[in-house]
Amino acid sequence: MGFLTFPLFLLFTVICAERNGPIQTFVIPHSHMDVGWVYTIQESMHAYAANVYSSVTEALTQNKQRKFIAVEQEFFRLWWDSVATDKHKKQVRQLLKESRLEFIIGGQVMHDEAVTDLDDEILQLTEGHGFLYETFGVRPRFSWHVDPFGASATTPVLFALAGFHAHLISRIDYDLKDVMQKSKKLQFVWRGSPSLKEQQEIFTHTMDQFSYCTPSHLPFSNSSGFYWNGVALFPDPPKNGIYPNMSLPVTKETLHSYAKTMVQNIQQRAAWFRTNHVLWPWGCDKQFYNSSVQFANMDPLVEYINQNSKEFGVTVQYATLSEYFQAVHQSNLTWEVRGSEDFLPYSTEPFQAWTGFYASRNVLKGIARRASSQLHAAETLFTRYRVSYPDGPVPKEEALQKLKALRWAVSEVQHHDGITGTESPKVSDMYIEHLTQAMMGVEELLAALFLLPQTLGTASNPEDSHSKGSHQDLEQHIIVYNPLAWNTTAIINVTVTLPMATVFDDQGQAIPAQTQSSADSNTTYDLFIVVNLGGLQHRKYLIKFSEKPGKEGSSTHHAWVVSFKRLNVSQELKTGRRLLPVLNECYKIMLDQDTNLLHSITDRNEKRTVRMSQDFWEYQVNGNVSAGPISDNYIFSANGSAVRAYKAVKMEIVPGKIVTEIRQYFYREEADEDYTYSVTTRIPQSFPSGRLCYRLEQSYSLGPLVVNTEAVLRIKTSLKNNRTLFTDDNGYQMMKRPSRTFVNDTVARNYYPMVRMAYIEDDSSRLVLLSERAHGASSQSEGELEVMLHRRLWNNQEWTLGYNLTLNDSSVVRPVLWMTLGSLAATSSLYQREALELQHRPVVMPIDRPQKAWRKEPRTGSPIRPVVLPDNLHLLTLSVPGWFYNSNHTLHLRNMETGTPGSTQPDYDRVLLRIMHLYEKGEDPVLSQPSTINMKEVLRGMGEVRALEERSLTGTWDISDLQRWKWKASEDPGRGEGVGVKRSSVGVRGEFNVTISPKEIRTFFVYFKLK
Repeated sequence: MGFLTFPLFLLFTVICAERNGPIQTFVIPHSHMDVGWVYTIQESMHAYAANVYSSVTEALTQNKQRKFIAVEQEFFRLWWDSVATDKHKKQVRQLLKESRLEFIIGGQVMHDEAVTDLDDEILQLTEGHGFLYETFGVRPRFSWHVDPFGASATTPVLFALAGFHAHLISRIDYDLKDVMQKSKKLQFVWRGSPSLKEQQEIFTHTMDQFSYCTPSHLPFSNSSGFYWNGVALFPDPPKNGIYPNMSLPVTKETLHSYAKTMVQNIQQRAAWFRTNHVLWPWGCDKQFYNSSVQFANMDPLVEYINQNSKEFGVTVQYATLSEYFQAVHQSNLTWEVRGSEDFLPYSTEPFQAWTGFYASRNVLKGIARRASSQLHAAETLFTRYRVSYPDGPVPKEEALQKLKALRWAVSEVQHHDGITGTESPKVSDMYIEHLTQAMMGVEELLAALFLLPQTLGTASNPEDSHSKGSHQDLEQHIIVYNPLAWNTTAIINVTVTLPMATVFDDQGQAIPAQTQSSADSNTTYDLFIVVNLGGLQHRKYLIKFSEKPGKEGSSTHHAWVVSFKRLNVSQELKTGRRLLPVLNECYKIMLDQDTNLLHSITDRNEKRTVRMSQDFWEYQVNGNVSAGPISDNYIFSANGSAVRAYKAVKMEIVPGKIVTEIRQYFYREEADEDYTYSVTTRIPQSFPSGRLCYRLEQSYSLGPLVVNTEAVLRIKTSLKNNRTLFTDDNGYQMMKRPSRTFVNDTVARNYYPMVRMAYIEDDSSRLVLLSERAHGASSQSEGELEVMLHRRLWNNQEWTLGYNLTLNDSSVVRPVLWMTLGSLAATSSLYQREALELQHRPVVMPIDRPQKAWRKEPRTGSPIRPVVLPDNLHLLTLSVPGWFYNSNHTLHLRNMETGTPGSTQPDYDRVLLRIMHLYEKGEDPVLSQPSTINMKEVLRGMGEVRALEERSLTGTWDISDLQRWKWKASEDPGRGEGVGVKRSSVGVRGEFNVTISPKEIRTFFVYFKLK
């Protein structure tokens, strides 16, 4: 994404300080290739992307001095599979061998860092790394995160776990970058995790104010400079090869002027860094599609500067990123340490806070996360099936293809102009199409895995006594799968068309259930069922329908709706006079009958009452650039304070024995027929303790919005939080967000990404919100927690209109939040696991439609054995990647060289497993302790483990072989097991005990003894 807005700096010529020799300049040719943004992937491949790799390969082959870095893998993979000739492929392998073509990052995309989830960041990185390693034997060691809108503290931890030596970022707050430049602090050692600290630290380079694009101003020409191939043309490349805005060629007449301009820029940049080495990125968005023209002009320029290096005080060389970082590393300087602080939010100018995209395209954000959850469920289920039934009737080749399609789609949308919602409408449609098509394929796979073979613990019916007379009643079967490696009790909701039903489990026992009229339809009912599932276990349930309510004492309760009249709340009203209590074992919720709004919640365990209101507000923003700052896909610019978004509220309460439901409808005008906002709160009943008791599930409906409106959920409480908010970095760790005051844009610059969770607290209580998609969150006033849930914007900015990057989103969005109120100790033990319970809710699959019972089936044995981890460990990944490479690096390279038969066949027996410790050091007295498990015992529910290999995060390194560079740090404690120190691989000598410490993510290849 090439929208780069820089602060205004006075251009000046730097008089270099005393240096040991000339400035060594590393010219790094690159092309920033957005996997989406303005144009679809197909349009980009046709217009320029395919030509980048074809022409770069040819240009580098022609001249041994030339080099290039390739970053995002999606375009390269498409080129490799469908465009590259055999000659191209041979040339690529030779260029890699000569280290003149270098893969950087190596992920499927350059992922966003603000609104992406940990699971998906790891997935897209693993997808790209797996391809590179099995195709070329290459393992990237450096990052190039030049375009994400702010930098998360999670990303450097993941890159360290993947084996990277160094990390590179660019987009950080403009005023902070200014300070860091002047004080030469753009480079540092980043310890992104407060628990892992130096164990997973990484050297980090922040690009200067010019970022990743070559400075294009030429004082001697009206044309931009250093972009000799011009600007990519859509939809078709020009037949004559003449592109718009091609730079003035390098000739005898222009050579010295070009050299002087380039050297002045190099000297300016050198003043901002501590070493003699300058990273000079040559390229920008959609560059090098005509590489021969690019290099033909730069070659003589490089040669001329080097011939006159004494005069210029500069040497210049084509370089890869590894060469630059190696030179900096060899300088042997001691670097300052940055702790676990991130670089969020990101601003480019006083009224350009890039905090709007945290909530842009809420629908896309929701679909992307649902696809990720479905992928996790399908991966774990297929892995169990593959281990249990290696020759089962579900074809492994077809199953893997369906999984790969969804892996690709989920990886693709993590792009920094994808899940962010900052892309054009047609690109958003493309992402959604790719996701939904792949999800349909995986849905078919899930059905096959559940039903074939029948003996996979899914078949059992009620005993004969329950079947008597069943020919008169309709019945339906559903399968419910728990994709988490914990035992769980959950309430699932099945939409049905009859008002009464009795539910039986796979042992023929009637289980608790509740029916009620649906809030969304006059013709359907909600059937709530309490299910008990082991870790990674699925069970089959029988629903027997009836049109009449069951007898008293039945396991199914029918709940009735109690309606309250619509109330006008636009005027100041006396409140708190008529309070209506709704209770469960953990909470007493008080509703104000004068407003139909929430009044307070009492934590019954702690006997503490917190005053609390919850409603919807709107920021009405500017869309006219001539009238002041605007909001757009990226930027949130509040045009004053938010205003209440409604004038009347209607309420319904559905008292139940499983769930009590509170439905609130918010009307923009009192006389409106349709509501604009709604919230449905489900309060679990009859669960005296534990997670369910504390869980308040809230489903929202927002929209359609009025144009240039940003809608927020505002929760006002009596908590004394000092306007301090806590939000998560990518679901991995919590960040403290104290309120900050700015001269301009204070509201927008106090918004932060909320990927999985946000909370406010005081000394006694904590209010936690958990989300199943990303939002923006803030605490604008004492005791407030505000969540931006939806945006609809239009502006007349020429750039926005030209690229069709408006956000005229007229959709109705339906996000879900889980809310918990409790003591600091109680919530600390709950919210990490609860966030995962929300993200990975049980998969409910009807396997038939309601129909008359026509035969009796024998009841089979017990459900499949569960796989259960301790409460502080999470099964992050369990999949069959299908990679064909040998896990022994030497053998893999030998197979690639010799083309050993069978080396290109997917390995269906290798299981990729990741386990993560959920807690920080000191967060909880029990759960923050290291946890030791025996992998054979833990996985016995799946099968017998015969071998275990510990690997790097993306699986390409044996952990005992992985060495990362050590960087001298100003805070350098004695190093134990950490950077550059070998860790013995487990399992190779019959040892299967693994100890996982706070915030560790451990990755393994597991091999089972097949049945």
